[in-house]
This record gives sequence, C-alpha cells and structure tokens, in this order.
Amino acid sequence: MATPDTETSGTEPGDPAKGTGGASDAGAPQEEGEVVYRRIETTEDGGPSKSPVAEETRGRAREIAPAITPLIIGFTLLLVLISVLGYLSVQRMDEVSFRVLDLEHQHAAKLGLLLQLRLAVTKMNNEVRTRQDAEARRELKPPFDFRLSLAREEVNQLLQQLERPPLSEDSSWRKFRDDLRSYVEVTGDQRRYSLEGFEKFRVVDEQLDGLLTASANEQSEIFRQSEAIEQEATRSIRRWSAVALLFGVLVAVGTIREVQRRFKQMRRSMFEARRERVFTNQLLEGMVSAVAATDENNRIRSANAAFFKIFPRASIGASVYEKFGSDDAMKMLDAATNVRADKATYRGRWLYRLSDGLSEKTFDVYSSPLAIDGDQGQIITLVDATEAAESERGLRRAESLAAVGQATAQVAHEIRNPLGSIRLGVSMLRDSVNDQEALNTIELVERGIKHLNKLVVDVTQFSRQKNLERSRVNLHELIDMSLDLVSESVKEKQTPVEKVFGSEQLVGEWDGHQLRQVFVNLISNAVDASPVGSPITFSTKEVTLNESGRVDSQATRRYARISISDQGKGIDETAVDRIFEPFFSTKKRGTGLGLAIVKQIVELHEGKISVDSPAGKGTRFIIDLPL
Repeated sequence: MATPDTETSGTEPGDPAKGTGGASDAGAPQEEGEVVYRRIETTEDGGPSKSPVAEETRGRAREIAPAITPLIIGFTLLLVLISVLGYLSVQRMDEVSFRVLDLEHQHAAKLGLLLQLRLAVTKMNNEVRTRQDAEARRELKPPFDFRLSLAREEVNQLLQQLERPPLSEDSSWRKFRDDLRSYVEVTGDQRRYSLEGFEKFRVVDEQLDGLLTASANEQSEIFRQSEAIEQEATRSIRRWSAVALLFGVLVAVGTIREVQRRFKQMRRSMFEARRERVFTNQLLEGMVSAVAATDENNRIRSANAAFFKIFPRASIGASVYEKFGSDDAMKMLDAATNVRADKATYRGRWLYRLSDGLSEKTFDVYSSPLAIDGDQGQIITLVDATEAAESERGLRRAESLAAVGQATAQVAHEIRNPLGSIRLGVSMLRDSVNDQEALNTIELVERGIKHLNKLVVDVTQFSRQKNLERSRVNLHELIDMSLDLVSESVKEKQTPVEKVFGSEQLVGEWDGHQLRQVFVNLISNAVDASPVGSPITFSTKEVTLNESGRVDSQATRRYARISISDQGKGIDETAVDRIFEPFFSTKKRGTGLGLAIVKQIVELHEGKISVDSPAGKGTRFIIDLPL
C-alpha cells in the first residue's frame, strides 16, 4: 500500500474539479484521431488565457496570408497588364479604322463631286449648244432659257462646294473652279459663247478628265496609306505586346521567385518544426521521469516510455480510472488527477513497490495545466526521487551518527579516567588475594575492563576523523607489516596466510598508518571467522575502473585492488547490507565499529570497499585504492 513520505500539498479554494469523472468513464467509447496539444498561456494572475483556439486561428491566418500574397499581387498585375494591352489595342484599331474610313469618305466625296460636275457641265453645255443651233437655223425657240438656267443653277450649287476646304486649298481644284466659273459666265452670253465657249468648255473638260484621272491615282494612294496605317498600328500593337510580354515575364519571374522564397521559408519552417518535434519526442522519451498528458475527460492522450514502464497495461486513449497498473502506481496517478490543476502543483512524494515485491522507488508527483483542442487537460509528471530520498535518508543518518558520535566521544572521555582507576584498583586487588574463586572473578572484571577500554578507543577513533598523512607507500610492504602485527593471533589459530601478489610494484600516495589499521582489522576478522588450520588469502593486482566501479579498458584511473578471503561460514544475507554500519556486529563481544572505521579510512583515500560472502563459502573483502 502506497503512503506518501511527506504530506501532499493541498489545493487552493476554487481549483476547478471539472472533468474528473468517475469509474463509469472507463467504459466510455474512446475518440480516434491525432491529437495536437500545447501548454496553456497563463495570464498575470497565473490563470489560463482566454480563447486559445481563436489565438491559434489568428496565428494560422497570419501564417497563410504571406504565402499567397505574392501570387495575388502577380496575378493582379498580369490581369491589369492584359486589360491595358487590350484597351490600347482596341483604341489603336479604332483609330486605324477611323483614318481609313475618313480617307475613303474624302475620296468618295471628291469622286462623287467630280461625277456630278461632269454631268452638270455636260448638261449645261448641251443646253447651250442646242440653243445655239436653234438660233443659227432660225427655228422656233423652245424654252431653252429655262432649262439652261436650271443647268447653270445646278453647276453654281456645285461650285459652292468647291469653295470649302480641303478643295479650296488644292491649286488644281482652285484653277478648275475659276475656269468653270468663267465658262458658266460665258454660257450666259450667246455672242461670247460663240467666240469663247468652245475653248473654255474644252479647258474645263480636260481639267475634269485630269481630276478624274488624279482621283483614280488617289484611290491607289489611299490604298497605300491605309496599308501603311494598318502596318504602323500592327507595329505599335506588337511593340506594346512585346513590352507587355517583357513586363509579364518580369512579373512572373518575380512572382515565381517570391513564391519560391516563401515556399523555401515554409519548407525550412516545416523542417525546423519537424526537427523540433523529433527532438522534443526524443527528449520526452529519453526522460527518466514519467510524463503523460490527459484531456478534459481524464483520458491519456500522450505518454513517454517511462510512464508505460510504470503503467505497463496503459494505452493512448485509456481513462485514468482504468486499472492498468499496480495499486501503488494507481494511487500516484489518482493523486495527480483527482483535482484539476490550474497551475503547476506538487502532489507529494509517494512510494512505489516494484513487481519483485522486495525493492521500491520513490516518486515526486506533479501536475500542471494543458490545453488540448481548446479544452483544459493536465500534464502529469512522476519524478524518480529514489536516489534523492536515499541521499536525504543517508544525510539524516549521517547527521544522527555525527550527533551520536559526538555524544559517545564525550561519554568515552568521561569513562576513560574512571576506567583507568578501576583497572589500577583491580590490579592491586589481584596482588592481595590468594583465593582461586576470587582470582577468577578478578580476571572476569579485567576482561570487562579490557573490552570497555577497546570500546572507548574505537569510539574515540571513529568520532575523530583524522586527516590523512600521505606519503609514498609500497602496498606489498604495508601488507607484510600488517601481518607481523597480528602474527601472534595467526599462530594461535594456526591459520596459514597465502599471498598472491601481482608482478607489478603497487605504490601510491597513501596514509600508511591508517591503512595498516585497515588491514590489521580485516586480518583479525578473517582469522576469527576461519576454522583452525583454514588459510586466509591475500591477493593484489592493478585494475582500471570507470566511475561505476566496473572493469573498463577505456577508464582513465588506475586502482590497486586488494582481496582478503577466508574459509569461514560467511555472513548472513541480511547482515551483509548492514556490516559497515556503526555499532552493528555479528560477534558476541564485538563493538561494531571495526568495519565502520575500515570503510571510513578507505573512503578518505577516495577508494572503495565491498564484501562478497556466499552462504557457507567464506567471505572476501575487496578494497580498491587509487594509484
């Protein structure tokens, strides 16, 4: 059953509990589809900002508009260009048509006027001749004057048209007009007509023929001018088309380049977004902490590998009320989701027992708000605080031991003086007593005094961490000196000592005096644990270790490894974990400080010590000292 190590932090009044649901939510149908989610933008007061969907929509509009802007501008410019070109072309063609029609109309008017003049002049000349012939034969005069007057009037009306531009500005037409007017005047007088009429009519007639011939030539000239006007208009339209085409090409090239630049930016942005998403996914999957996102209905929408390791039967879309983990794990999840978080909230520290039932981990539980599709969800974070909790417990234990050590040292100091007096008094009492029973009692008291004195010495040494006095020490010589110090115990127990030293000389900057104390303590324990006649083994070699203590050819630090093995019964499995704790001992009269002092000295040298003790197969202590 999971219990929080610390009190779970409460939530403030007014925390939303919306969407917590109940157990019945587990059977609700799960929604399909891809889920896009992001963190909620908070306001100054810490609450979620309003209308996140609207903000996202506006952001998308701002993102799309720049991409189509160059296309809109390019197409607009091309349409305007085509419209202007079409308008100018139509205007030019209208101008050509007007000019050609004007020339044709002028020519047709001149030709029509000439034909009318010829007809009128011929009619008038015929009338004059008829009258002249009748007078010459002295015949009865018909009404010649009336018809001649009408013919002359018709010619005079046509002469008025010759007074108007552009005919009045043409010299040939002016001369023809003057000659025709003179001829008309001659027709009014029979005597003059008979003298001058024929000659003047011939002149007028020749001029009419000349003008008609000129009119025929002018028709060809009009055709040529019309063709020239049309060709000029065609060239103008072609020039405009070329300019428009060039401008259109420039617009198209500019539009294409701008669109290509925008697409490159968009592709770069998509690549950066994809890379950021991959990086975020890798970062999320690589996190030691378990992270999951839940929606408004408390369904899991996303989670990393660490989360699925704690909740092996969980799946995307599953409700947090389903049973997809152990009881301890579900209690942690319930603590994180039972109250809707409107800001980052700490939900306490929880213990989680592993599936083996023996070991356990510690997790700090957090929850924070999250926006999913415009709804309010949560981010659940389970931070593995096992090492931190162990460190905290170790720190508290060290502080407790330090306090106990200080108190014990003070007590040992107070005991040492009376203990010396007691030892002196018991020694004097031994000299004055001859009774064997009394002597046995005195010997028992002396053994107790000796044990108390050793306890006082060990406590004093343990509570006073002496600084290392380093010097160049040869390891093999140091081991031989340590064996000499316990030679009496070795001989008494008849324990052979086997030395398996490496071929290389192991020399390091160590404190020889304190290391000698380490080896003496371990040798004494090995001799005590071994049966009579069973050997103990010393072996040394040089190794390279990485930070985790494993043999590694790539390591950068060299160590001297010392192994001390005995042939005793071994150490119980439960005692192995506590063997280096102060005041813990498996001996009946042990102080429980020997191995604690050994570990303390080895760690002062930045070394490592471990124990290997299979049941019934002896014990081996392994010490690694940096070279």
